[in-house]
Amino acid sequence: MRFNLSQKKGQAGKCGGVVPRYSQILSHSWEGPRAGDTSWSGLEGRSPDSQLSLVLHTPPFSSLSQRSWSHTQHWINIGPSAQGANLMSVSNGRMESSLVHEILSHLGLANKTAAWGTLGTLRPFSSFNVDKDVQRLLEAIAGQGVDQGTIVDVLTNRNGEQRQLIARAFQERTQQDLLKSLQAALSGSLEKVVVALLKPAAQYDAHELRAALKDISSAEDVGVEILSTRSPPQLQECLTIYKYDFQVEIEDDVRSETSGLLRDLLLALAKGTRESYSGIKDYNLAQQDAQALQEAGEMGTGATWIMIFTQRNTEHLNRVFDQYQRHSGQEIEDGIRKYFHESAQTALLTLVSVIKNTPLYFAEKLHQALQGAEPNYQVLMRILISRSETDLLSIRAEFKMKFGKSLYSSLQEVMRGDCRSAFLALCRAEDI
Repeated sequence: MRFNLSQKKGQAGKCGGVVPRYSQILSHSWEGPRAGDTSWSGLEGRSPDSQLSLVLHTPPFSSLSQRSWSHTQHWINIGPSAQGANLMSVSNGRMESSLVHEILSHLGLANKTAAWGTLGTLRPFSSFNVDKDVQRLLEAIAGQGVDQGTIVDVLTNRNGEQRQLIARAFQERTQQDLLKSLQAALSGSLEKVVVALLKPAAQYDAHELRAALKDISSAEDVGVEILSTRSPPQLQECLTIYKYDFQVEIEDDVRSETSGLLRDLLLALAKGTRESYSGIKDYNLAQQDAQALQEAGEMGTGATWIMIFTQRNTEHLNRVFDQYQRHSGQEIEDGIRKYFHESAQTALLTLVSVIKNTPLYFAEKLHQALQGAEPNYQVLMRILISRSETDLLSIRAEFKMKFGKSLYSSLQEVMRGDCRSAFLALCRAEDI
């Protein structure tokens, strides 16, 4: 589905909900059906006052509800309600807010901003042909000079599953390992990016975790990042591969490489026992948890903090943080800085950032990685690749709002070398 909403300059932020936050990104970045795909139908147009336009390409009607789409123009109307609240609707001469909801629901965007976390910049290539891709890669590495552009174009425009299909087909056709063939043809930072792209996501995470645990200065940062931002199935697969590749349980490495509260926190996160949100808001439990955190902090007991931070669902934890501020008069981050120190403090602050706003957390990490005389290629690579199919559009939006400059522009200005084109391809587009 392609959903393209654009606003004239000066109109951004006029409506409520998710639109002002992400409309410009959708306008420039949402990829629709590719050439040769005739199974889509669409409509597009511009409002009479030229302030707003909507372009919508829908999949075959069989995949949508049996709503009539006989009309050809739908204008997004934005304006204040009688109570002063901003309203958004799509209409063909009359208000049809349910149509907006239907459109957004098919994108997974209805009801709350957090749903935008399903938006990655990299989606399955609709015209995917594994044999053609294998041939292109063979030609790229078999000529007099390595065609880096073709390699980057193929690998950054196929999702992880498609890249694995290419690797298997390459092996069957040539009796050679694609990863090793590309490593032999490339060098430097681009080689590292290609290796990361060709590894299954769970294996890449497992190897990043192992490296972080062996470098104690990274355990509280990278360790918490991976263990707290992957879904339960993703985490389980990662830990299974960790054991297979390194012949050791991750818990054993955590116990041998870390200590104290950091060790206990990583062990708790590795269990993956965080409860899912049931839709029930338990305000009494939120108050009890907030009070328990305050009392445990004053007594110097970290176990309570770890239990609450790693077992409660994130929606509940945000209510706990609000209650903590009301009861103690300070933000939860200030409480962490007061009661904890060094690696434990860093790990807990990282976890709070993830819980409060995961896309913003990653946006801040990307910004930090771009600072200094030399960018942190490892951090940039890990985030851009691991979030490219998950929520990189949301990360881009948070980056632009927080730092006043788009992620794409920042990468363009800072990045040098062979990997620059790959990073820009994963980021996908400029955010105006």
